[in-house]
Amino acid sequence: MSDSADENRPDAATDDETGAGRGRPFLSVTFACCSVYQRIYRNAEGDAYVGRCPRCGKAVRFPIGPAGTQHRNFTVY
Repeated sequence: MSDSADENRPDAATDDETGAGRGRPFLSVTFACCSVYQRIYRNAEGDAYVGRCPRCGKAVRFPIGPAGTQHRNFTVY
């Protein structure tokens, strides 16, 4: 086994885990209110990423549009 081959590492991120492949698209969100991380998934309509803080329930919505961003990591205050 080669140490340089990331695909052989059990902790290596796959395309599905990063949202880069054919898996379900998501954003990585850190909720500053409770200092927790949560994946936020695209809604059924495909027009936004929606979710809630897993501790306090604060709702967040990231609309999807033509003038959007390629960034995948966000902090919600």
